[in-house]
Amino acid sequence: MNPTWPRRMALVTSLLVPLLAPHSAWAQEKLRIAGNFAPDHSSSLAMQQFKKDVESASKGTLQIEVFDNMQLGGAAENVSQTRSGTIHMTWVGMAFLSRTVTELEAVSLPFLFPNRQVAYKVMDGAVGDLIEGKMADKGFSSLGFMELGPRQVTNSQRPIKTMADLKGLKIRLQPNETHLATFRALGANPLAMDIKEVYSAMEQKVIDGHENPYALILTSRFNEVQKHLSNTSHFFDFIAVVANKKKFDGLSAEHKKIVQTAMANAIAAQRTMATKADADSLAELQKKGMTYTEMPASEREAMRKATAGVVDDVRKRVGGTLVDQVLDAVKKAGG
Repeated sequence: MNPTWPRRMALVTSLLVPLLAPHSAWAQEKLRIAGNFAPDHSSSLAMQQFKKDVESASKGTLQIEVFDNMQLGGAAENVSQTRSGTIHMTWVGMAFLSRTVTELEAVSLPFLFPNRQVAYKVMDGAVGDLIEGKMADKGFSSLGFMELGPRQVTNSQRPIKTMADLKGLKIRLQPNETHLATFRALGANPLAMDIKEVYSAMEQKVIDGHENPYALILTSRFNEVQKHLSNTSHFFDFIAVVANKKKFDGLSAEHKKIVQTAMANAIAAQRTMATKADADSLAELQKKGMTYTEMPASEREAMRKATAGVVDDVRKRVGGTLVDQVLDAVKKAGG
């Protein structure tokens, strides 16, 4: 036997195997999606549903790799990574996109949405379409908006029952100028900080407190380093789900449809989970030792009036027409 024969056969076999393999093995495409939320947060659970649905509907030709809990960096890093294409998608608190897509500030106004039903109607309608267009201009394909929820203040110093109780407190906020301006108007001392730094900053008393929805406070275990909690509900916040536009546009028509359908279903499921988690998390935080102080509606109205100037500032930054469109949409939706 020719001594080179076995080597030639091995070479031929290695070349033929990919051609003989099932279609899904050689045409498989992967999408990496990263977020900063804990594995048991409703948004992370929804992403696991998204992964399962996409892989099932595509018969394995489209694989989803989910990295939650800051595995690939904090929120700001995930936004940058998605825009550059280092990762393909992210689900992130909308404020972390606002420095790139400033028009998002128009839907981040203080006390804008009276309840989640109005918020959903606005973001799922013409305003959401307009915002998605602004995202596309900056290299993102928007896939919809999950609920982050009404944001509440925690701190280690004192109960918050009135606007005056906020005076001088060092409160961490998301990197959104509207959010920061709101707390300045309320008399607090706000500073922007990525979510990955917040626990240690509160533990070391670098800051007095922060603000987040009940469910995120619980899943992030912030109750371990904070004593007081109040229902300020100063913003109703969303989680934006965005993809790198170039990557998304490069998907086949079939894969695009599968991704969009699976994400729409995941968002619907997440919103249902988030509604329940909001109430359940407040009860659990109290059970774990946080002191809850109810803020009267009259006090929140006083806070709304005190932050009226913030709306005027946003008009100057993103345009009065856009702000008016948002306010009009809120009114039509029942706000």
